[in-house]
Amino acid sequence: MIVGVPKEIKQSEFRVALTPAGVTMLAAAGHRVLVETGAGSGSGFEDDDYVREGAEIIGSAAEVWSKADMILKVKEPLAEEFGYFREGLLLFTYLHLAAAPDLTRALVDKGVTGIAYETIQLPNGSLPLLTPMSEVAGRMSVQVGAQFLETFNGGRGVLLGGVPGVPPAEVVIIGGGVVGTNAAKIALGMGANVVILERSADRMRYLDDVFGGRIRTLMSSPYHIAEAAARADLLIGAVLIPGARAPHLVTEQMVKGMKKGAVIVDVAVDQGGSIATVDRPTTHKDPIYVKHGVVHYAVANIPGAVPRTSTFALTNVTIPYALELANRGMNAVRRSVPLQKGVNTHAGKVTYEPVADAVGLPYTPLDKWLESIPYERLQP
Repeated sequence: MIVGVPKEIKQSEFRVALTPAGVTMLAAAGHRVLVETGAGSGSGFEDDDYVREGAEIIGSAAEVWSKADMILKVKEPLAEEFGYFREGLLLFTYLHLAAAPDLTRALVDKGVTGIAYETIQLPNGSLPLLTPMSEVAGRMSVQVGAQFLETFNGGRGVLLGGVPGVPPAEVVIIGGGVVGTNAAKIALGMGANVVILERSADRMRYLDDVFGGRIRTLMSSPYHIAEAAARADLLIGAVLIPGARAPHLVTEQMVKGMKKGAVIVDVAVDQGGSIATVDRPTTHKDPIYVKHGVVHYAVANIPGAVPRTSTFALTNVTIPYALELANRGMNAVRRSVPLQKGVNTHAGKVTYEPVADAVGLPYTPLDKWLESIPYERLQP
């Protein structure tokens, strides 16, 4: 198979979908790897690093897209990349289609097989390709929150950990999953008071055990969220429903009731956001806006700020799946239930139900397609 790695074009996105070590693995399996020139430079990988491992350096994105059977990316394609789509192309990347109806329609119209990192799911319910970036985003959410609490950045002038005789900041985290847990680790490490709102009683028991009672947990409900938001110096939205739009758990009225100069970091913005006043994503170059006196940080690619760490963490988990797809093509999907959950679009259909519901397109179960195609036709 010909595997293509274009350079990411999202603003301030310096991650790359494949490390030189990943090229080694694909090349050893007999695959041809095309890397757009400069694709890895933001993560500290030069073109020569890829060439030494067997990749070919290609001068333009258009050529990479046109020659490849499978495209590996980090972030969802932008509108200027839609023209590269074609029938039969396999696209393996973060897609976040529930919040991207135009992208979904473009993939469907062109017959692209879109396999989303974020919806590949193991039998235990975990999301192995989303987890490492959730870990990074959760930890960074506290770092950036602390930064924007500074008066010069628009915040209310509160030091997260306080000092002797002065109480620490109140950090409220909505969602006790991977993002929320990692945010709590950093917030506690910086000396803040931490509250996590979570709807699962079992998860709250787990968090209480992990943190040794050093955090407070509350059952997530409109009443408790409103109460906690009013006390928060830093509020972190860490809610995830796999593949679906994030629910608005913090209403505009709740935001109006927050302290002036408090900071909101909505990690769920790439899935539509969990805060009602997060009405648009921001960028690393222009990361905040103020609404109702509250600083809103809504960067949709938070891990892009630490691309080297993020690239290694991401490719550690994506390369086994990429290799399986390169070796077996769509037959890899037939053999793997986790990969089946990753297929969001295929052959002109939306094959992931939460995406279909979110964008208003018909849902076609992938099972119907898998049952109708003979085994030998699924080979690459």
